[in-house]
Amino acid sequence: MSRPASPSFYEFFAGGGMARLGLGAAWRCAFANDFDPVKAATYRDNFPDAAAHFREGDVWALTPADLPGQADLAWASSPCQDFSLAGGRAGLAGGRSSALFGFWRLIEALAAEGRAPRAVVIENVAGLLTSHGGADFTALCGALAAQGYSFGALEIDAARFLPQSRPRVFVIASRQAPPAGLTGESSFHTKAVREAHARLPAELAARWIWWRGEPPPRPNADLASLLEPDAAATWHAPARAERLVALMAPLHRARLAAVQAAGARAVAAVFRRTRVQAGLSVQRAEARFDGLAGCLRTPRGGSSRQTLMVVEGEQVRTRLVSPREGARLMGLPDSYRLPAAATGALHVIGDGVAVPVVRWLAATLLEPLLAAGPAALAAE
Repeated sequence: MSRPASPSFYEFFAGGGMARLGLGAAWRCAFANDFDPVKAATYRDNFPDAAAHFREGDVWALTPADLPGQADLAWASSPCQDFSLAGGRAGLAGGRSSALFGFWRLIEALAAEGRAPRAVVIENVAGLLTSHGGADFTALCGALAAQGYSFGALEIDAARFLPQSRPRVFVIASRQAPPAGLTGESSFHTKAVREAHARLPAELAARWIWWRGEPPPRPNADLASLLEPDAAATWHAPARAERLVALMAPLHRARLAAVQAAGARAVAAVFRRTRVQAGLSVQRAEARFDGLAGCLRTPRGGSSRQTLMVVEGEQVRTRLVSPREGARLMGLPDSYRLPAAATGALHVIGDGVAVPVVRWLAATLLEPLLAAGPAALAAE
């Protein structure tokens, strides 16, 4: 039986549909789901066909009957709070990240019906590799293996594609043996990935796939190139900018002074963080002048909303990153429709996956893998 020309996919924890945008128009979305009303509304606003396949609600409320046919790929960008430092590292026992197993029970049920997706991608924060001393990652690998998948992981920082530092782990699992050209060395086999692999018991390590692939050359765009014109922005009062500078530790004050001495316009991304110094918790403003934004967060995240600092000689101005600028930092086109409220827009953006990273994964690994045909895995 011939397969359709367009690979199909299910998108769980779809948010505003950023994985769908990254996969691209050549892919066909058979089903998408998210429980968050703001994200669901954003998804519907950006995809006219959403009524045919999008289901708003808790993943635990879904049944296999809700999922049509047999998808080539299941993508899951599950809630990350319980794997992050900001979420207290609760791991898979945490209420939010346990949604991952709400998704996985559906994959198990599909497998029992002979409808398991040929490939699965699970995207999460880097803490997935180390949560509970690596036990959570081992449990995830065990669940994949039990359903006939072999798997590997790549740790990809979106800074290789966009002017935003956003490291994420992508676990790529396949029920078919990958072609030889898809395995080998990769700079995305970070120390954390290699250590996670080394912790696996032998029976799971035997199912490991070292996915290969190098990113394209670093983009020419930097943070400054994605910003709105100065005249269109809402700037802080000078006193607020002065307070932010006063919160800088000596190292960051020195960096600012060096930029001021150079005289040219410079743009920095600034976060306020709590640091322990001499046994005391103090708030510090930390600026980076390397052309990258820090990792975008949701408004309820563990770090404060990101601030921009624009330096021109002695003048220092500050303002918040706008939702549209945040969308650009995720690789979203200006045609992408954001929620009208800034908090809602930043919520959708901060919980999303960087679009160019998904496109790279699709072009480099997923599309060649699925085009190769359903050859059986050697290790069963």
